[in-house]
Amino acid sequence: MSVYDKLPKQYDPWKTAPDITAREAWRVFGIMSEFVEATERLKRVSPAVSIFGSARLAPDSLYYQLAEKIARLLSDSGFSVISGGGPGIMEAANKGAFGGKGVSIGLNIQLPMEQANNAYQDISQSFKHFFARKYMFVRMARAYVVMPGGFGTLDELLEALTLIQTNKSPHIPIILVGTEYWSGLLDWFRERLVAEKMIHPEDMKLIQVIDEPKLIVDAIFSHYEKRGFPRLPEEHELLLNL
Repeated sequence: MSVYDKLPKQYDPWKTAPDITAREAWRVFGIMSEFVEATERLKRVSPAVSIFGSARLAPDSLYYQLAEKIARLLSDSGFSVISGGGPGIMEAANKGAFGGKGVSIGLNIQLPMEQANNAYQDISQSFKHFFARKYMFVRMARAYVVMPGGFGTLDELLEALTLIQTNKSPHIPIILVGTEYWSGLLDWFRERLVAEKMIHPEDMKLIQVIDEPKLIVDAIFSHYEKRGFPRLPEEHELLLNL
């Protein structure tokens, strides 16, 4: 018995496959257009900080209010602020930046259950494909600020860590906000990943945990104090081969 024995009699995979393959091939052009459009629209934006966090938090949440303060301070310090463009922490980040001196950027994703774009964006760029959108977060950011969040936030955090750990992207600050929120995950990293040699102990140094907005800005400036914010030639090369 093969897998095809369980398919309806009228189903012919050999007739269906070419149509699907053709559609997948044409989809490449849509993906290319997203990369080109986003790169062109954001090419003059620098330096920027990407802020990640839950879409489910309301404005009365302490995390929402903290994200807004962090974004405002980053904006007034000369940074552009990038978020996912939706509600919750994304809205807080854009709102804080929108009220400051820097540029507020939303990288919005089109979802089956539509994500509503927040109203605090100087530049709003829409994506159909998650990986094109995630690439722009990486390409533009000089630092990541990660607020409390769920699976999406963890996905963004772990991808950032993986890219830096494997030298596929420039080494930039990754700052977790919410000591109590992240402590269990970081303990597990140490007690399982480090202890069982799944990662090197030095990899833990890729992460900083800072709750005070001013100290977050100070940490980013400290990282770039000796080298400045412009990308080095080798960093441009890394991003071209991401």
